[in-house]
Amino acid sequence: MAKLGRELAAKGVDVISLSFGEPDFHTPEHIKAAAKEAMDKNFTYYTPVAGYPDLRKAISNKLKTENNLDYDPSEIVVSTGAKQAIANAVLCLVNPGDEVIIPTPYWVSYSEVVKLAEGEPVFVNATAEQDFKITPEQLETAITPKSKLFMFSSPCNPTGSVYSKEELAGLVKVFEKYPQIYIMSDEIYEHISYLPKHESIAQFESVKDRVIIINGFSKAYAMTGWRIGYTASNKEIATACDKLQGQITSGTCSITQKAGVAALEGGLESVEKMRVEFKKRRDIVYDLLKEIPNLKVNLPDGAFYFFPDVSAYFGKQYNGKIYADAAELSIYLLEEAHVAVVGGDSFGDDNCIRLSYAAAEDKLREAVKRIKEALGKLI
Repeated sequence: MAKLGRELAAKGVDVISLSFGEPDFHTPEHIKAAAKEAMDKNFTYYTPVAGYPDLRKAISNKLKTENNLDYDPSEIVVSTGAKQAIANAVLCLVNPGDEVIIPTPYWVSYSEVVKLAEGEPVFVNATAEQDFKITPEQLETAITPKSKLFMFSSPCNPTGSVYSKEELAGLVKVFEKYPQIYIMSDEIYEHISYLPKHESIAQFESVKDRVIIINGFSKAYAMTGWRIGYTASNKEIATACDKLQGQITSGTCSITQKAGVAALEGGLESVEKMRVEFKKRRDIVYDLLKEIPNLKVNLPDGAFYFFPDVSAYFGKQYNGKIYADAAELSIYLLEEAHVAVVGGDSFGDDNCIRLSYAAAEDKLREAVKRIKEALGKLI
C-alpha cells in the first residue's frame, strides 16, 4: 500500500499515507550528537556480534530500572532492528514441524519467520469484542504436544491493545503447565502506552527463564532508520542467537550502537513528549472514526494504530465495482479518498483495516474526513 501510495503521489495526487508504522518525529538531538561523536572518535570498525559491551550494559540497566527485570549483559543480543531479533530467536528455537502459537491479529512477520524455520503457525483469533486479546482458555485449547513457542506483542501492532498484569498472569498460569513452551514477548511499543505502567510477562518468575523479550529503539526514540533492536533471554538462547547472527550479519552498525547508548542514558523526556502527542492524536482520531456509520472501532491503549472492523461495507459497490473484502476496500480508499491504509488480511483479520495515526493532526483530520466521504459513496 505504501508503494501504491507513492506511485499515485508521483502522479501529482495528494495522498495521505496512514500505512506506515513509523513515528513522524525526528530522532532527538542528543542521540544524533552521540552518533556524530562516535564517528569523530573512529568507532567505525567491526563490533562484537552481540553488541558493544557498554550498550549491552545500558540495556541491562534499562531493564532493571524501568522494568524491574534482572538480565546480565551477557543475556542481551543487539541486532539490526527488532525484526532481526525476532528472526534470530525463532530460527534458534523452532525446528521443522514445531507449532508456534500466534494470537491474531499479529505483526505480519511473525508467521513468515516461523515458516522460514519450517515451523507451523497456529493462529488464535482475538476479536474486537475482547479488545483483540486472547483468553487463557483460548491459549490452552491451542496447545498440543508439538507446541514450542508462543509469540505476541503488547502493546500490539496492528491493534494497539495492551495486556494488563492480570491478563498476563492468566496466561502464565497456563504456561506453567507446559514447561516445553517458550514465550516471545515483543515489547517494541513499550513506551507508546497510555496505561500507567508497562507490564512484561517476564516479571513472572515461574516463566521468566522461557521468555525472550524483543525490544528496540525505533518506536520510542524515533530511530526507525537506524536499525537497532535486541533480545533479552536466558544465557543459552542468547548464546545461540549470537552464533546465528555471527553467520548472517555479524554486529549491527557501530555508529548506531553508540547512538543507542545515548538514547538509553539520556532519559525519557523526549520519549514522553512523543507519547503525549500520540495520545492526543489517538483521542482525536477515535472521536472522528466513531462518526463513520457502521464502522466498529475500539479505543487502543498503546502503539499508534487503529484497527477498525469495516466488514459492514463488504459487498457494496461504487461505479459498478463491488468491494468484497478489506484488501479491496483499502485499494478503493486509496483510489477514491487518496488515503493509504493497510488491509487487515495482512495481520490475520480480513474484516479490518489498519491505519496509523503517526501523522500530523491536520493530515489525520483530513484523512478521516476523506475516508468517511468515500465510504459514504458505497451503496
